Amino acid sequence: MLTTRRRTALACLFAAAALSLTGCSSDSGDSGNDKIAGAGGDGSSSPTPSASVSPEKGAPAFDFPSDITVDVQKESTGDPTKDAIVRDVAYAAQARIEAFAEGDGRTANMNRYFAANALAYWGDRVATVKKDGLTVTGDYRYFDFEVTDVANGKKAAARYCEDQSKAYNKVVKTEKVQRTQPSDKDFVLYTLQVERDSRGDWQVTQQNWKKGDASCVQG
Repeated sequence: MLTTRRRTALACLFAAAALSLTGCSSDSGDSGNDKIAGAGGDGSSSPTPSASVSPEKGAPAFDFPSDITVDVQKESTGDPTKDAIVRDVAYAAQARIEAFAEGDGRTANMNRYFAANALAYWGDRVATVKKDGLTVTGDYRYFDFEVTDVANGKKAAARYCEDQSKAYNKVVKTEKVQRTQPSDKDFVLYTLQVERDSRGDWQVTQQNWKKGDASCVQG
């Protein structure tokens, strides 16, 4: 059971998220040939086979193209509710990559694991990237999943890291992979608000990220 102090802290976190998520990114100053925010980006790499991830019971099917690999690294928290949140947050991360790859921000998996502001934002973002003639390619790695608070079994705050160091933008028409120098900004911290829907899935409703966060950067 949450104490009054923890309920207040969680409420403040959610309120802060709602205020700071205009555009969904805390790193909106990037420009030029930068990576697609939240979906990997520029560099050079040969296409790699799709990842073979052991499916969990009731897991969604993700339709990744052959040049995309997704590696989800997560461990049990020992708490069933937190484990369910981590599971669905990981599914949401994969759904977002699938959406960019397909050029469709309203796939079945996006509608299942995103809602409210987060779903609207990514729908618009995917449409913009598609209009710009870009898609994504390469290897995506997700790690350090953590549920930082849970309120009444219906709302929660969570975080995780994304490694984009081998993930790139690709021009659809020419299939040219865009290139930049690797940097700490290839590692991204995501902070989320999630809510449990009527079917029992935890959906991302608010989302923010910070490129180059020290808690995610790896050598």
